[in-house]
Amino acid sequence: MQLRYSFRLYPSAGQRSALARAFGCARVVYNDALRARETARSEGMPFPKTGHLSKTLITEAKQTPERAWLGEVSAVVLQQSLRDLDTAYKNFFDGLKGKRPRMGPPRYKSRKDTRQAVRFTANARWSITPGQKLRLPKIGDLKVNWSRTLPSTPSTVTVVKDSAGRCFASFVVETGPSEVMPETAPELGIDLGLGHFAVLSDGTKVDSPRFLRRAEKRLRKAQRVLSHKVKGSCNRDKARLKVARAHARVADARREFHHQLSTQLIRENQTVAVEDLAVKGLARTRLAKSVHDAGWSAFVHMLEYKAARYGRVFVRIGRFEPTSQVCSQCGVKDGPKPLNVRVWTCGACGAVLDRDINAAVNVAKAAGLAVSACGALIRPGLVPAPRDEAGTHSTPQPSTAR
Repeated sequence: MQLRYSFRLYPSAGQRSALARAFGCARVVYNDALRARETARSEGMPFPKTGHLSKTLITEAKQTPERAWLGEVSAVVLQQSLRDLDTAYKNFFDGLKGKRPRMGPPRYKSRKDTRQAVRFTANARWSITPGQKLRLPKIGDLKVNWSRTLPSTPSTVTVVKDSAGRCFASFVVETGPSEVMPETAPELGIDLGLGHFAVLSDGTKVDSPRFLRRAEKRLRKAQRVLSHKVKGSCNRDKARLKVARAHARVADARREFHHQLSTQLIRENQTVAVEDLAVKGLARTRLAKSVHDAGWSAFVHMLEYKAARYGRVFVRIGRFEPTSQVCSQCGVKDGPKPLNVRVWTCGACGAVLDRDINAAVNVAKAAGLAVSACGALIRPGLVPAPRDEAGTHSTPQPSTAR
């Protein structure tokens, strides 16, 4: 499978200018190609192919005074910008055909966009120098913070500038079967929530860090300062960067938490089962901020690709499975319960059940895993006797003794 590894870049002032030039040229070629296709569509002309656009918008445009500055950047960057437009159109048409979720048509890029990216393939002849710097054509040798070792030789590198002004080098590498872990016995069901981020079928509860909630005071102060700045001023740009960096710290901490927990669960268990949550629906309720702060979708995606990478089994059960309504001890469905009910007693077997642990066990059972339901039991309850066996009788009953 293909994986993406990102590393922080520290360009100099001149290299930042060269990167800004590359971002701008790639944006102009993208917008020119989109405009050419939109014009052809409105006039009923044939859809321009990528080869034709490459010849007219890159090769021939460099010979004109208006676009002569396109020659100051690598041609591969401009070619990949056309590939990005092809991908955007393909995703749009696949959405119309029902092959993927619907999305809008490609839109023009703005120079005011806070996130910029350019991609270099092997044809660009980029390399990693003996001094462990990233050498990019017409940009220079960039300092890289190598936080880990690449498992194989990368095929492409994408330079990304995020909203906080940070630069990253993103490498695409191929992983082989050497990373497959030896099989292990445990199988696990996971119930995701807000009170606890994850409750496992073995009874373990992982607290929710609530990164956004903890940083709200600092974010509120930075956003208040930003709102008082004059639009278009340099001070407003500085305040916007402070807000973006505060949000980036929250996102980085959440991503690190997701990576650590997902890696631990995949390493320790052979099979992992989770419930397919309707995150978009929950994000439209009064719990929207807490739902986004938890980041369930990103965590489940990490579990899925890490299971495929390390030779584990990942199972996703349907979102309409009544995991919180079924007793994990006897299997009787006891009906829906309000969210404030965290502990309930089964009316059939009398077991006193923790709502979250019981749901995690039911997630594992719905996925066909052989898990023990003992983790869902808080304490054994008294089994209610049938009505005809309880209490005293007003009339003498025949004796069954012989």
